[in-house]
Amino acid sequence: MNRSRLKQAAAASILLCGLSFVATGSAWAAAAPALPAGVVKGPSVEGITEYRLPNGLKVLLFPDASKPTVTVNVTYLVGSRHENYGETGMAHLLEHLMFKGSPKNKSIPQEFANRGMDFNGTTANDRTNYFEVFQASPENLKWALDMEADRMTRSFISRKDLDSEMTVVRNEYESGENSPFGVLLKRMQSVAYDWHAYGRSTIGNRSDIENVKIENLQAFYKTYYQPDNAVLLVAGKFNPAQTLSWITRSFGAIPKPKRTLPPFWTVEPTQDGERSFTVRRKGDVQIVALGYKIPSALQADSDALSFMSEILGDEASGRLHKQLVESGKAAQVYSFGITGYAPGLQIIAATVKAGQPLEPVRAALIEAVESFAKTPPTEEEMERARRNFANSIEKELNDPQQVGVALSEDIALGDWRLLFRDRDALASVTSRQVADAAARYLKRDNRVVGEFIPDDHPQRAEIPAAPSVAEVMKDFKGKESVLTSEVFDPSQDNINARTEIKTIGGLKVALLPKKNRGEAVSVDLALHWGDEKNLRNTQVISEFANEMLMRGTSKYTREQLADAFSKLKISGSPYHFQTTGPNLDAALRLVAHVLKEASFPRSEFEQLRQQMIVGLEFSRSEPQTLATDALDRHFNHYPQGDVRNALSVDERLAAVKALKLEDVMAFHREFYGASHGELAIVGDFDKAAISKTIDESFSGWNSKAAYQRLTDTNADTQPLHVVLNAPDKENGFYTARMNLDLNQNDPDYPLLDLANTIFGGGAMKSRMMDRIRQKDGLSYGGGSGISAGEDDRAGQFGMSAIAAPQNLKKLESAVREELERALKDGFMQAELDGAKSGLLQQRSQSRAQDNVLAAGWTRNLYNNRTYAWSKDYEAKLKAATLAQVNAAFRKAIDPSKLSIAIAGDHAKGAPKP
Repeated sequence: MNRSRLKQAAAASILLCGLSFVATGSAWAAAAPALPAGVVKGPSVEGITEYRLPNGLKVLLFPDASKPTVTVNVTYLVGSRHENYGETGMAHLLEHLMFKGSPKNKSIPQEFANRGMDFNGTTANDRTNYFEVFQASPENLKWALDMEADRMTRSFISRKDLDSEMTVVRNEYESGENSPFGVLLKRMQSVAYDWHAYGRSTIGNRSDIENVKIENLQAFYKTYYQPDNAVLLVAGKFNPAQTLSWITRSFGAIPKPKRTLPPFWTVEPTQDGERSFTVRRKGDVQIVALGYKIPSALQADSDALSFMSEILGDEASGRLHKQLVESGKAAQVYSFGITGYAPGLQIIAATVKAGQPLEPVRAALIEAVESFAKTPPTEEEMERARRNFANSIEKELNDPQQVGVALSEDIALGDWRLLFRDRDALASVTSRQVADAAARYLKRDNRVVGEFIPDDHPQRAEIPAAPSVAEVMKDFKGKESVLTSEVFDPSQDNINARTEIKTIGGLKVALLPKKNRGEAVSVDLALHWGDEKNLRNTQVISEFANEMLMRGTSKYTREQLADAFSKLKISGSPYHFQTTGPNLDAALRLVAHVLKEASFPRSEFEQLRQQMIVGLEFSRSEPQTLATDALDRHFNHYPQGDVRNALSVDERLAAVKALKLEDVMAFHREFYGASHGELAIVGDFDKAAISKTIDESFSGWNSKAAYQRLTDTNADTQPLHVVLNAPDKENGFYTARMNLDLNQNDPDYPLLDLANTIFGGGAMKSRMMDRIRQKDGLSYGGGSGISAGEDDRAGQFGMSAIAAPQNLKKLESAVREELERALKDGFMQAELDGAKSGLLQQRSQSRAQDNVLAAGWTRNLYNNRTYAWSKDYEAKLKAATLAQVNAAFRKAIDPSKLSIAIAGDHAKGAPKP
């Protein structure tokens, strides 16, 4: 159904750069806001309410006070399909320039950093969206609304910003060119479509990116970035009446545009024969892909086709997995739809180990896909797909932050309520409908693979016209939301007070019950075993033991185990997962069963080994792998066989090829157990009942091997500078590192944390990114990081960035200059104030996420501390002075001690004659 459509489009239609529920104790959230003058109230579904301003702006409000965060998302109904000849990639390029500032907000990334906001923008075929997620406060929300209103029609969109950002976007384009599947997908789109704009990749054509005129970009902006072409969504903890008043003042002040949006009348003709293409580039993995034209996401067959895609392509139980992966023909299979407002494309693909023949895989893939209609889905297949879709939707609906951004896809189709209409339609999709839809579109002459062959009786697939949104929605009736949650205070004192700490068997346990939407629960489990001696030569063995857990047990096959997890609404791994309160008891018992009684099927072991081999062979020529491997080997001082020894890709590949299933099974028998570990549970559950479950599930299950906590050490090394060749790669990679004698409890650690945030740790706003992206336009992404030991002193400082091969030397010089400038001149008070504000708000936001909170507890328990340590750390951040931060940075960082590895295509990086 269309939920699969959204999930698949996010994975495949290159998205570039990337419910109102009344909470208990929230009196203002229960009352509908009074309407400002001229504002018209629209439909309301499950707590989401629509409003329309006189200038045409559509507003969606859904308050939820259960978490102290707010999401602001603006969706513009413009994407790559609206671009004209010579302007491909312009929608995405404009997305970048929207962060360059407006008259009232000249440094938007800095403002984001000061407020600790998580933010991004993404561009797709039919829409562009911008969102901010931040700590709930009237000040933060009002600023976000005013900023979005200001940049809606008053962004600078200047020549100087285009000059610098064009090279950044080009670098993003070059990064995508390193991906075999990404390149294949772009070619698939262009070959599949003769005329429609869906045949163009969102990133655009390189020459268009490099040569687009600022006048064209400004005209595009003025046409589409207007209130009558946008939908503003606010979700989270806020006052609806006050927020609607703010929106009316900020966005309502924008005049209703007088222009008329240009019409688009191109309709893709029916394909009249199979097509094929070949991409030949350097690489280490083979891919065979099929593409079939499919109807718009608004057309009735769309739901049935999404069921088809899930039944064919599901990793554990899909038909293609059983026919191709389990037989050893392919290493992995995929199936997803790129769908939207216009007819889209169904992609079905398989990866094959280099050196193996592709023709048998292609033939088997075509046969499996185009014979699908002859064997309609079984009830078990339908129920599994229906359950997977329902679980995914339920998870979205239980998190207003997720729904807020996901709604952009439905908004692009014309009506946000499609999210709920699609969910309600799940139960009505039948096996016959799925088979009939597959028969209409999965056919030879609608396939992209093959050459033109004259045929008197072509098997054409007629794509029906999409109905209007009004027709699709005419019988839909929205439901009222009945789910509630508490207003939870994420302060460290409250977290400590609300959490019960106990020991159950060998586990240190933290239990934090709280009322959540949908009775959601997050579980985090850490188990420890082995010591320096008995873990020798077990790195790859232990990885395989962990990866094999979900591939079968004494009671379940891999498929049955996946179904069992789905029925209990478990998402995640046995160590980190989410479920619901009513399912928690059974979920913990099932996870314990998986950990204890994994069966290690030989067929699954061989599948996993082939997947690992294919992945490693692909990565060995990647610039990032080459550079990071070089530094890992340089800093490695542990002997061969030590579990802390850094294996190269080639060493890991050799170990995988030599691995025996019996060694993996023996490792599981010898090491696995719950004699040493931590378990944290946060969410909607009963402490007494779950304590009993934990005891019955894990007590007495002990590791046979001796255990002693391993510590890391640093060794003195001479600085390294190495430049590595990565032939035929459009993108390059720079990385640098030095060791630090640093522990998390050192007085200098919070000071260095702040210094690193200013220098290169910010998402987009930092000294380093200001230089290499904003000023010089050399890199799409980069940054710095600092780490410190927990019970040792093995700290590190590192930097990395991507760039085109011809720009790597400039990138290295720019990074070094900025680092030396920071050490010489120091940071400024305004930078420190922004770093403090951003870090503290980010930390508070993260504690509002149950899964992050649970993981924090397991780490705290491992280190014999509580969230009081976090409170003390934040007090040190607040107390830090500018002189202390500058002194700590100068004391710790020495550019002469940096080891540097750079990887890129030497031929592309060589100076041109």
